[in-house]
Amino acid sequence: MRKAMYAVLALLVHLCVGEYVRLTWNITYVQVNRDGHVDRLAIGVNNKLPIAPVYITQGDTLFLTVHNMLDVPTAIHAHGLVQTNMPYMDGSSMITQCGIPPNSSFTYEIRSNSQSGTFFLHSHHMGQLADGLRTPFIIREKYPLGYDEDVLVALEDWYATDSRDKLVELLAPDTNTPLSPTFPFGLINGFNGNDTKAVKFERGKKYRFRVLSMSTTEYWKFTIPGHKLEVVEADGVMCEPQLVDGLDLAPAQRYSVVVTARDSDEFNFVYNCTLYADFVPRIKGLNPRVYTGLIEYKQGAPIKHVKVEDQIEWADDVSMHALDNEAVFGVDRQIELAMRGFLTTDKRRLRRLGTLPYAEPHVPSIFTAMSMGALAMDSRVYGPQTQAYVIGFNQSVELVIKNTQGQTHSQHQHGGTFQIIERGPVDHSELEPPPDPRFSLDDVPKIPVRTFTGVPMRRDTIDVPPFSYVKVRLRMESGIWLHHCHLSPAHDVAGLSVTFVVAPDVMQKTLNIPRVFYEQCEMQGIKTEGNAAGNWGFDMTGLPPVPVEMPAPKAQGAQGAAQGAPAKALPKVPK
Repeated sequence: MRKAMYAVLALLVHLCVGEYVRLTWNITYVQVNRDGHVDRLAIGVNNKLPIAPVYITQGDTLFLTVHNMLDVPTAIHAHGLVQTNMPYMDGSSMITQCGIPPNSSFTYEIRSNSQSGTFFLHSHHMGQLADGLRTPFIIREKYPLGYDEDVLVALEDWYATDSRDKLVELLAPDTNTPLSPTFPFGLINGFNGNDTKAVKFERGKKYRFRVLSMSTTEYWKFTIPGHKLEVVEADGVMCEPQLVDGLDLAPAQRYSVVVTARDSDEFNFVYNCTLYADFVPRIKGLNPRVYTGLIEYKQGAPIKHVKVEDQIEWADDVSMHALDNEAVFGVDRQIELAMRGFLTTDKRRLRRLGTLPYAEPHVPSIFTAMSMGALAMDSRVYGPQTQAYVIGFNQSVELVIKNTQGQTHSQHQHGGTFQIIERGPVDHSELEPPPDPRFSLDDVPKIPVRTFTGVPMRRDTIDVPPFSYVKVRLRMESGIWLHHCHLSPAHDVAGLSVTFVVAPDVMQKTLNIPRVFYEQCEMQGIKTEGNAAGNWGFDMTGLPPVPVEMPAPKAQGAQGAAQGAPAKALPKVPK
């Protein structure tokens, strides 16, 4: 009897704690040709690219040992994972750590706890994400969900230009010459989208497609004509099934859909992956780029091409319902964020979410929070360009995220998921004047207000279409958490980020940051105490000068459009 009791207890402990999974990454430069067109320098693991997907099971802990063999620092972020009681493991360079110095090593401890679903691992240092340092991170549920097989569809955009060169181009003072549009190629599961392997179907079986966008800038659409997609997960949050025709994914979004195979194997079918962007010219063969793969019921069977209707039903997060029935949060505090351009007086084209473009502090914000005593509750100690919002312990925050521009944005929240409350139009008076005088704000499409019903859906990355807002609510654990646009490096590095400093008073009492994090900073000559500048109090001596914005031009309406030039249609608002 006692042995049986111990066996049951051991099983329960295993189910609760899970396994320790150990993995080693040697991060190196690699010369690759991933799109079949351009050889370029990229960043890989163990001298290879693509990087192999990482699989663990719910409850497991991943110990990821990183040997940085680059000539610059790096940092790895587990996108979508909540680092409970360990915010220093979030992997945000100059926020939660100094970054792993060149020729040194560090081991991340990534606990899945109760989380499961579709995530990814990627660099969170400058533009290294765009150089290839990214891979799917799949946390399998401990108990089966009623499907037969898993199918991974990892989507990437791939540019010919190294991210460091691209940043120089993006952040250089404006010469009044617009940047030429660039058209990336699409990668599916790490390789040219035209080289995908067939997905084999058996009649009547159920297949869970994990579709994730690891793109840096462009969007993806995914459909399997002739088949319905049953959405069961968005960004690691299980939802009540939603039957749709297709997925429209912003950079860093993920979905799981269950597809039921047809009863007949008379025909094979195709799946479509379309890479597109509304903010560059639409040119046949360049934007969009359409990639297809085979759904193979029987080898050699003819392919049945199913006409895609003009009006198809896309996955819609505001109408989804989280499966765990988490009640909607109240509102202790409301914070309004607005995406705007920021043309400086020295003609740099930056961007802002708060009052100023984000810029990294000289001291990682987590160390400022831990070392400034009572002053850590004052947002000013984190520096003017860290755009810090200090939030109290267990406070519920409503974010009103406004996109005043004609370009879509993909907003990612570190440290938790947010409940999706409402979508609607930004007030006409707040819209950013288009730079092209042929554009008229009067042509902005009308957007309906849509509010959740019943139980709100949650996710960690949300698309904010042009000229629209989204209201979300969240409750974060104590720690330092970034909120930023995931279009990288064009938007996040250019300033579309803010910092949420959650309960620094609690952090000071409960956190014990491992010594290795301080050593990383010491190796790079970075201070680990004081305010954002490494001083005490509010003395910010040593930080770069705060950028000054050029006066904004007046908005162009129906009466203000340039004479002789008809108003040009503004981008259509996605669903």
